Parts: sequence; structure tokens; C-alpha cells
Amino acid sequence: MATIRFTFENKNIAPKTVQAEEGYSILEIAEENDVHLNHNCGGVCACSTCHIYIQNGEDYLEEISEKEENFIDRAINPRIESRLGCQCVILDEKAEIEVLIPDQSRIIGHEH
Repeated sequence: MATIRFTFENKNIAPKTVQAEEGYSILEIAEENDVHLNHNCGGVCACSTCHIYIQNGEDYLEEISEKEENFIDRAINPRIESRLGCQCVILDEKAEIEVLIPDQSRIIGHEH
């Protein structure tokens, strides 16, 4: 199984490491493991609320699409390592991925 380590810009939230099967997105894995990650569009790449930073393990994820890049441009504080959690599908069961979840306190919308 793949290993995903979630860390948070909000230092009041403790890091969490989980195991997951390939074929699932970072957003799905977060939801399944009680890791808070907003997603106003329901995970269909129609907003930027599930914006994350991939700190390590980018090679184990599906490549970024042009549509995803367009939505990342609308995210708060996009960086070169920015991705949308709904589009980061794990490709290898041996993956080791580190995800930094930005501070979500400024995101208006549905809390998940």
C-alpha cells in the first residue's frame, strides 16, 4: 500500500500518516481518513478549494492537466508544487507521498 503523510500549515493540526491503495485521489484518501480538506465542487476539478502542495512523491501521481493548472491559478498562494487533491491519483502501491495542506481558514464554502 502507498504511504501518504499529511502535514498542515495550521500548526494546531497534528501531522497524520495513512496507508492507501493505488487508484485513489489524495482527496478521497483524506476524506476516508478524517483529514480535513475542503472541496466545494465535490472533487470534479471545477474549483480550487482542495488545493494542496506536494512536498515529495510527485512522480507517483497522475500528471497535471491543463484544466487543473487553470484552477490552481485561482487558488490562494499557488506554488510550483501546487496540485488539486481531487486530481492527484496515486499510480503506484509503493508510493511515498508527502502532502502539505494549506491553511483553509480563508476558504469560503462547504466544510468537509
